[in-house]
Amino acid sequence: MTKVTRIIYPLLAVAIMAGILTGCLKNDIPYPRIQPNIVTLEVEHQSQAAQIDTINRIATVYLDETADINNVNVVRCTLSDKASFVGDSIAGTLDLSQPRYYILQIYQEYVWTLKAVQNITRYFTVANQIGSSVIDVPGRRIVVTLPTTADLSAVKVLTAKLGSEGSVITPAIEGTYIDLTRPCQITVTDYGRSADWTIYCQVTEATVTTVRADAWSNVAWVYGEAQEGRENYIEYRAASDSEWTRVPDSWLTVDGGSFHARIIHLQSLTDYVARAVSGDEYGAEIEFRTGAIIQPENADFNNWWLDGKVWNPWAEYGERYWDTGNKGATTLGSSNTQPSDDTPSGSGLSAKLETKFVGIGMIGKLAAGNIFVGEYVRTDGTNGVLSFGRPFNERPTKLRGYYKYHSAPISSTTTGFNDLKDRPDTCIVWIALTDSSEPFEIRTNPSNRQLFDPEAPDVIAYGKFQSGTDREQWTQFEFNLDYKATNRIPRYILIVGSASKYGDYFTGGNGSTLYLDDLELLYDY
Repeated sequence: MTKVTRIIYPLLAVAIMAGILTGCLKNDIPYPRIQPNIVTLEVEHQSQAAQIDTINRIATVYLDETADINNVNVVRCTLSDKASFVGDSIAGTLDLSQPRYYILQIYQEYVWTLKAVQNITRYFTVANQIGSSVIDVPGRRIVVTLPTTADLSAVKVLTAKLGSEGSVITPAIEGTYIDLTRPCQITVTDYGRSADWTIYCQVTEATVTTVRADAWSNVAWVYGEAQEGRENYIEYRAASDSEWTRVPDSWLTVDGGSFHARIIHLQSLTDYVARAVSGDEYGAEIEFRTGAIIQPENADFNNWWLDGKVWNPWAEYGERYWDTGNKGATTLGSSNTQPSDDTPSGSGLSAKLETKFVGIGMIGKLAAGNIFVGEYVRTDGTNGVLSFGRPFNERPTKLRGYYKYHSAPISSTTTGFNDLKDRPDTCIVWIALTDSSEPFEIRTNPSNRQLFDPEAPDVIAYGKFQSGTDREQWTQFEFNLDYKATNRIPRYILIVGSASKYGDYFTGGNGSTLYLDDLELLYDY
């Protein structure tokens, strides 16, 4: 064997072995799991901004009455960095009468749901009606209630609207008489699509009904039904009294045969009786007890303690009710929410919330000064995971407090807020009541961001105060809570204050400072 042959054989063997080993090697380094998100979504005829739920991967658009839900035009849809659609994209004209599903990917594929919510005002009233009509949209039926003395063969239709603006009812029954001795058929045409509806009638001997009483702390809401067009009202008394008080007309709201009263200036934790009245007839008496007057703990912000670099708005070894984003801010800097001896009364302490850019040089991010009812759960990288809310069952009407504010020009922005650069920053204080089963989790990480939505189904009431104007002296603020319903009982209360309204998006002005003190829940109107 020649010298050349002796060299070539070992080289071939090495090459063959290398090929075998290479074929057996696997790439065990996994791709990072980065969820692709919908960042912004805009369609024509929106009634409010779209809700993007990155936890459950649901995008919800809210449509006004002028929108054709079967033909919704998408104006804009943007995705998170490096994300793309697999197959169909959210673009063009879409039928959103039912949820639609889309696949997004970066390294892995995720399914997103797109749905639409459209609230259409519908009504149907007839002469001598008792109470309100039942309008069953899925079943496409209407039920009206009339007294036994009514002539069912000639019932006058006063108002009728069963579709969106511009919808047509055939035959045109508004202002005419219809026969309700048997079900009456009509056709509703909306955006060129027709659907058959049926009108039913039920009769009752009761001419006035006290439907219910929803008791708050200093307020009660009492609902009644009677024949439309009569003198209908509510009266009430303390359970220990014998004399009835008729509610003033200014407290009464009448809608055809339905009416309700907002009774104010009641005593808390007191028994009352109310009833509906129609002419000289009375509905059943309903007893109710008003609720308590409850205030948030440490709402004067006098209790603080310093744990290392972290200022906490509760006494050491005391019960935590409020919390801040200080645990996140101190990963790169100092606490940006701290106690201050600058107060409206000149004694005690207040909460000083300062928005700061925390980090070294250009490395870091904006941290908005904030305080909230709840708990800071953990830090996710340089982002926060927060638990908003404490148990609470009463129904306040307003939030009052004192504030001072310095608005700095907005120095830091993120995607979607770049047009706010250099504009005055805005502070915000808001409150919400929810009947969710647990506190609301806030996540500021853009990859799985989840922020509070006042329009969420489990939100009972919401109110806010905001200002972008410097206020050098202590000034009182006060605002109402707007309730979606009077009979839903809260489980949690959320109160949040921030020196930068868009701090959740790391957008605000470095140096914006909000002072808060002496927050108080009010329970009357």
